[in-house]
Amino acid sequence: MNEQFLARMRELLGPDYDAYVETLNNPPFRGLRANLLKIQPDALVKRQFASLSPSPFAREGFVLTGSETGLGNHIYHRQGLFYMQEPSASSAVTILDPQPGDWVLDLCAAPGGKSTQIAARIGQSGFLIANEIDGGRARVLMSNLERLGVSEAMITHASPERLCPQLGGWMDKVLVDAPCSGEGMFKKEDRALADWSVEHVRACGQRQQKILESAVITLKEQGILVYSTCTYAPEENEQVIDQFLRKHPEMELIDCGVDFGRPGLSTGLVDGAKVRRIFPMDQGEGHFVAKLRKTAAQPAVRQRFFKSAPLPSTVREFLSGQLTDLSDLHFHLEQDRLSLMRHEFIQLENIPVLRQGVMAGEIVKNRVEPHHHFYMSALLQDRFKNTAALDENQLAQYLQGLPLTAAAPRGFLCLSYEGYPVGFGKSDGAVIKNKYPKGLRTR
Repeated sequence: MNEQFLARMRELLGPDYDAYVETLNNPPFRGLRANLLKIQPDALVKRQFASLSPSPFAREGFVLTGSETGLGNHIYHRQGLFYMQEPSASSAVTILDPQPGDWVLDLCAAPGGKSTQIAARIGQSGFLIANEIDGGRARVLMSNLERLGVSEAMITHASPERLCPQLGGWMDKVLVDAPCSGEGMFKKEDRALADWSVEHVRACGQRQQKILESAVITLKEQGILVYSTCTYAPEENEQVIDQFLRKHPEMELIDCGVDFGRPGLSTGLVDGAKVRRIFPMDQGEGHFVAKLRKTAAQPAVRQRFFKSAPLPSTVREFLSGQLTDLSDLHFHLEQDRLSLMRHEFIQLENIPVLRQGVMAGEIVKNRVEPHHHFYMSALLQDRFKNTAALDENQLAQYLQGLPLTAAAPRGFLCLSYEGYPVGFGKSDGAVIKNKYPKGLRTR
């Protein structure tokens, strides 16, 4: 362990330093979170697939208390019933407290743990904009939102300074889970420790300030901004908030309103009692969270939506053949790709949008080839006309990409296991052609 880092921790923790050092010899805390879009926490526990105890950081979160491994390949994970997440990582969204109907921006969203938690809490009536500046990480974010069945969301791939001016005054709540030096990740990621230096900590603090300068533009009056990191450094936590408050008198620091973790440091304009710090002694690897409210009026940028256009007959026939109810859905067709969701489709200018809504399918040679997201969507999971329930043996074959011998309605159909979709296939009445994505198949 880096001696300079340990000396800083001794100064930060004082009498708690020895307890912290002792935690460095323990394995990292492991946890998972029930996906409220698809299943309630008590129903997930009843499935008895892992040893779980309630997490102190989120009502839908759990701490893994057993030695189970490979849960990322478990069928419930593949079905999007849960998300693997270090327990304290769910604390920021608990403090943000997104509600049904809220418009929420997750500005630094990959890999998607906090985005999927937000999406589940706002449900089908709210709207999430999940942004990630790094292209590769943005695709991981999109994959996780797809697996968990998120529909009411837009995934963007842009710098905060490019994106945020177009969202001015739109947001009820904003999460900035800022890129940081990752001191709370040292046990999990060797690179975080290898990259650590005081200079890196200071550089992270400067970058975090710039991100906050963009984020604040997007908030409505009385909107809530939550800032979080997975590091212990005051330069990236309380000092960042202090500098931000000095520049923005329209923002006020408010109490996080939770009893987990411990108070932070009082620095300048920051009352340490209002922010939260989480150390390994607090049952999580490490997080800092601060909550702020905008007190001034914010002129809103006019929202622009794509104009709805009549869908081609092939698309209409496909949708009416697949779904029992289309009445509450909006559709968008772009470059032969069909998307749908309950909200109108937003139009941004010169901002790369990886996905908006549910990717339903693509028009290929005058027919619709469905997408995996269509059948995984929580919005649609009870609307499919043609379905087939798989038993355990059929499930194993399906996950390997093998065809299934089974009597089923002809055409595309949603395939489920234990009551939840796992993907889709195409039946000729006797054999179901496997449509499980090749990149997800088991060997």
